[in-house]
Amino acid sequence: MARIRHQFMLDGALSRRLDELAARPGATKSAIVADAVAAWLNRRGGNELDDRFGHRLDRLTTMLGRIERNTHILIETLALFVRYELAIHAPLADNDHAGRAIARERFSAFVAQVSRQMASGRRTLGQEDEQ
Repeated sequence: MARIRHQFMLDGALSRRLDELAARPGATKSAIVADAVAAWLNRRGGNELDDRFGHRLDRLTTMLGRIERNTHILIETLALFVRYELAIHAPLADNDHAGRAIARERFSAFVAQVSRQMASGRRTLGQEDEQ
């Protein structure tokens, strides 16, 4: 492989350190400088990863933030709904077997509906817009 000559300036302290390293057996100034430049360029390759994946990671971070926000909204909505339902419906008497049977049927229907919605992939919110 052909080698290309380069000329550059070093300050005095750095030049003395280079001379000390080159004085060791088997070391040359050219080899030391070539290794140093290669190491510096390889470290810059880490920035290449940021350039390649940084945008994607930023987008994923934004998406996760939205998911977290939406989850908080969903939990707050559910909590308010449960509070509202508990506040407006009086508890059933212990001996109200007919009322409890109706409640069990309604709950079973609710669970079945949620199962159907999840299995089909449909969403309840936004359905009015599609119809």
